[in-house]
Amino acid sequence: MTRMTYLNTRLCVASIVAGVMALASPGAQAAWTLNMTPGITALSRQIYGLHMLMFWWCVGIAIAVFGFMIYSMVRFRKSAGAVADTKLLHSTRVEVIWTVVPVLILISMAVPAARTLVETENSVGSQLTIRVTGYQWKWGYEYVGSGVTVLSTLDHDSDRARELQSGIDPFTVKNYLLGVDHPLVVPAGVKVRLLITGQDVIHSWWMPALAIKKDAIPGFINEAWFEIDADKTGLYRGQCAELCGRDHGFMPIVIDVRSKSDFEQWLREAKQAMPAPTASTVPAVLPAAQAHG
Repeated sequence: MTRMTYLNTRLCVASIVAGVMALASPGAQAAWTLNMTPGITALSRQIYGLHMLMFWWCVGIAIAVFGFMIYSMVRFRKSAGAVADTKLLHSTRVEVIWTVVPVLILISMAVPAARTLVETENSVGSQLTIRVTGYQWKWGYEYVGSGVTVLSTLDHDSDRARELQSGIDPFTVKNYLLGVDHPLVVPAGVKVRLLITGQDVIHSWWMPALAIKKDAIPGFINEAWFEIDADKTGLYRGQCAELCGRDHGFMPIVIDVRSKSDFEQWLREAKQAMPAPTASTVPAVLPAAQAHG
């Protein structure tokens, strides 16, 4: 082994150890998630179950295929005296098996996937419609028919900490880059329809807890819906998932899930607090006293 090879090997080992130690730290465990979340709606759990079904099928296939490969390489290696069989050129039985089995596996995946895909587009019976508009670099929410509009931007603490030479340690900021001044307030136990579009460039409204990721495209309207479980009130966080400009990483999404009665009270108060209509196309901002970051 040359000296250069030895040094490269030590460097690789050191990098691996450092990576493992970093991932083992509490901060890394809080930041890293390696799987989908079951979410807070029946549909999100259905999507999660479909994801896990396909994941375990892939695991089973990998075990079977790689297990057979490893067994074949060890059992029939040349050093053990194995001799290649030059007579077995075709087997109808084997070809039927490796055709039928994959078809059955695909059917077991396709049927529930098609059923779930159809359900994700079924917004019939929605009781509340919200128009979601992506801006550089914020989100606008209009509660259709109520006259209430909200502009949601990065919270003040994160906005200050992200600036160069701010002198603020980002690790001291709660929910750094994941908090907003005005979240999207929604009711639990109510079917809500989202009409998602963009004002300037393409954005993407991504909320893992709802299993929703829809592009916000100027001139187009994408539709999504959700119905949050009645006992899942609280704050849930997402982000813009489409590279939309220099501040793309600074336009998080926060939904504030409330009970039906609390939401109705908030909506009444928000409607009363709205300023007089103007010609501006940008949603007005609610008073700071009503913010829930």
